[in-house]
Amino acid sequence: MREPGSADGHIGAHTGGQSDLSNDPGAVLGDHAWVADGLPAPGGGRRPHRLLRAIRRAAAVVAALCLLGIAGFGVLLGVTPSAGNAWDLVAAQDRAHHAVYPGPPVPARFAESLIATEDHRFRAEPGIDPFAIGRVTLAKLTGGGDQGGATLYQQLAKLLYTPAGAGIGAKADQVALAVKLDLTYGKAQILQMYADVAYFGHGFYGLAAASCGYFGQRPAQLSWAQAAMLAGLVLEPSADNPLDHPARARAREAHVLGRLVATRTLSGPRAAAAFAQPISRLVTQAGSGCGA
Repeated sequence: MREPGSADGHIGAHTGGQSDLSNDPGAVLGDHAWVADGLPAPGGGRRPHRLLRAIRRAAAVVAALCLLGIAGFGVLLGVTPSAGNAWDLVAAQDRAHHAVYPGPPVPARFAESLIATEDHRFRAEPGIDPFAIGRVTLAKLTGGGDQGGATLYQQLAKLLYTPAGAGIGAKADQVALAVKLDLTYGKAQILQMYADVAYFGHGFYGLAAASCGYFGQRPAQLSWAQAAMLAGLVLEPSADNPLDHPARARAREAHVLGRLVATRTLSGPRAAAAFAQPISRLVTQAGSGCGA
């Protein structure tokens, strides 16, 4: 016999099931129960929040470092000397080295060679190269080697203001002075000052002395091969000069010509033709001199 109400047993069971489910929204909605309750589903929803918090913290750290860097750079600008006396310092160095002041105008071939190998963003940068600074900073943090990165402005600042400085303090001063040089002088003036005081090895200070001393001709007469060789000497002038170390000078010439091709100043065939000249033809009148 069926118990009273057993005729509705199936209905009762079904109704009872609905009653149980209605008391447990999670059983109906599963993992989506959090939509109704405004609560995270078990085991989900926390990882994105943690990632977001980590991103916010990293952004805050970066912002704080940027503010500290800006403040520190402002202080550095205040304690470093003005760059308004740069021409006076150039004249003093030229007198000390018995070089002509001011030197002859910097020819286009040498200027392009120097920019290509030493500072290819020279015409667009504000005295410093943010990309190079980032690369150098990353190399320092990761234990990498010296990545270079000093702009022509920074190199000129070293030549004029901190010739004996090699530590972090001197490099920081050079960065600040590079910005001041950019604010004070035009690009052509920076190149002129650089060419007047740079050392090219074998006792030759300034582009005029190096051009006459190595090739027996004035800077305006330099070929692409000669201009590239001279531009390559500024990195290690004593070790790479063509009179004492012709093979090394030749290697530097090849490097600079390659940079001229990479910066699209010269085509590959023109660079190859320039390098095809033997060094004996480039330096045949070495040491004879030609005046300024």
